Amino acid sequence: MISTFPREGLRPRARRLLGRLAAVLVVASCGLGVSTPAVADDAEAEQPADQAVELFVSVGAAGEVAPGTDLLGTVTIDNPTDSDLTAGSLSLELNPTPLADGAALDAWLDAGTADGGFRSVASEATPVVGDGAADAVGVSVEAAELGPLAPGVYPLKARLTGATTTDADGETVPWNISAASVLVVTAPTDSRTAVIVPVTATPENGALLTSDELTTLTTAGGALADLVEAVSGTSAILAIDPAIPAAIRLLGDAAPASATQWLESFEALPNDMFTLQFGDADATVQAQAGRAQLLEVPDLTPLLDPAHFPATEPDPQPTTEPTPTPLPTSDPDLPDTSELTAVRGTQAGILWPRADVTEADLAAFGAYLGDRVTTILPSSSVQGDPAVHSAVGARELLIADAAASARMSAAVERTDPAAADADLAGAAGHLYFAEQRSALTAVALERSETRSPEALRAALTAFATPGTALSALRTGEPASVTLTETSTGARVAELNSMLAGEDRLAAFATILDEPAVLLAPSRIRVLRAIGVGLDDEQFVERTTENADRVNTTLTSVSVQKPKPVQLFTSAAPLPVWVRNDLPWPVTVNLFSTPSDTRLDIQPVTQVRALASSATRVDVPIEARVASGRVDVGFRIESSTGVPVGQPEIADVTLRADWEGIGLGILGGVIALLLVVGSVRMVRRRRADARDEAQQTQHPAEGEQ
Repeated sequence: MISTFPREGLRPRARRLLGRLAAVLVVASCGLGVSTPAVADDAEAEQPADQAVELFVSVGAAGEVAPGTDLLGTVTIDNPTDSDLTAGSLSLELNPTPLADGAALDAWLDAGTADGGFRSVASEATPVVGDGAADAVGVSVEAAELGPLAPGVYPLKARLTGATTTDADGETVPWNISAASVLVVTAPTDSRTAVIVPVTATPENGALLTSDELTTLTTAGGALADLVEAVSGTSAILAIDPAIPAAIRLLGDAAPASATQWLESFEALPNDMFTLQFGDADATVQAQAGRAQLLEVPDLTPLLDPAHFPATEPDPQPTTEPTPTPLPTSDPDLPDTSELTAVRGTQAGILWPRADVTEADLAAFGAYLGDRVTTILPSSSVQGDPAVHSAVGARELLIADAAASARMSAAVERTDPAAADADLAGAAGHLYFAEQRSALTAVALERSETRSPEALRAALTAFATPGTALSALRTGEPASVTLTETSTGARVAELNSMLAGEDRLAAFATILDEPAVLLAPSRIRVLRAIGVGLDDEQFVERTTENADRVNTTLTSVSVQKPKPVQLFTSAAPLPVWVRNDLPWPVTVNLFSTPSDTRLDIQPVTQVRALASSATRVDVPIEARVASGRVDVGFRIESSTGVPVGQPEIADVTLRADWEGIGLGILGGVIALLLVVGSVRMVRRRRADARDEAQQTQHPAEGEQ
């Protein structure tokens, strides 16, 4: 026997059929139903997971019917194979032995095991279902056929027989499969259920949502826009990450219009609300790490661009002049961090951490937010059958039913209504058992940013009791409970490592004009890395990314490896390049140290390195001797003396004596030429004088 798993998304035809059936169910006071994936009854039906025919069964109003009423339902047949599914026979079978508790319910839905036997209560012929298509078959069962069912949760299944497909080899493949569901027979009750919905959004860069991301999330079809639409008109209790409104308000006038409108719409909702810690950080790991207080939200004001905030006009002053002199416009009125993160109408004093808490953690929560803090925990975190409003000693808790929360959380992820019903079945059943213990029940959805708005609204409409306020969950005398033993400190080492990296960044950031532009996003990434909604694999991924980012940042400013340099003069500038990969300019001190006293060099040079570039620095040097080879060490530090980057060494070869030698040779040549010229001139003049004397002594001979 093999299980098959539902594919996401019904075909359009199936959606139309389900829509028409839903209208019928509304008229009959029976709404959407619930089911689990089909189970193959024949080993010959083995196919690849994405090529298996599937059944989904939905009955009643959210799986519930009143005693003595008819049952309406639908069975959806999904055929993802490459051939038509032939007509067959469909039967709906009921087990009149009610499930004993939540454990029995999970055993039936997950493993298909249940006490008692099944009997057929309805049968229908199935149509041919084309390849890659889905179709729905309506079923109706009269109350007499159901029999006298007392209130309870009953196993239900649909069975398909006689239908076949053809495989790639032309062989006939029989499909004898079934799908498990439950029928919840209810009795009149005044029980109430509260559903808590977390509202989170994770940016790609791990810090704050960008303008483009906000546009995507808040326009029609975006996750945040769909969420507001889904919860509108319901009594869902909303828990919002304050990083979302902060990201919108930080942009000022540059914020997308859809984002500002979304925030206005969200704050206008009448639903009860409270805020998560910034970035949905987990308070449990902070308590277990011995933090005296919760990690603070960084000062966000340095991230504001004053150009995106309107300037405030000063009050006009009275004047007796005919034309008043215009007053200068004042600086813009920038919001502070508390204004950026505020959400109108939220209630204070609530923490929603991860579930592995201890009594020491609860005491730390009291130190963080005051002794009246209420901690939201799943029922799996406490022993026994707790009430919604419980307490461990003096520490108040709000307990959500863990099993119902898990089933409903899975259901609202489904984009296929028929597949969503499979998980709503478990939610309906678990809530029935919870209501037998208490008239007030809470369900807390898991953190998610991929919920189906249609499935979420259907779940809230079916289960969130109108008028169930957050205050009602926190009033009255709490039930005393004991925490379940749990392993602690699993994430403490990683948090401490990230905080140590943050300290290194704080020292490094002194090279910036405004360190907060680096440190604020870094703190936000730390908060997000310990987010409540991260599983162990995601947590490791986030912490690894954080460590890599810190190391990359710490090596983003450095002296470039110098090339060998030859200097032919006794005094000249030595070129050095400072690399800055940061998107902001930095100011550092460049220290130059020669390996030999034969070279004088300027020991410290202040450098203003431009953003995302390499800046050339000319360091003056002077040779004390004629020539030689000298190593010059370069290192950079912040103005506070924090080393930045790795030191480098330049190989400098001095040829400073060549200048004196060249001048000497040139002077010697010139002197020699002058001497030779003078000698030749003297000799020539003497020769000319002799010739003239000879002509003077013998004039007669010349005349003869």
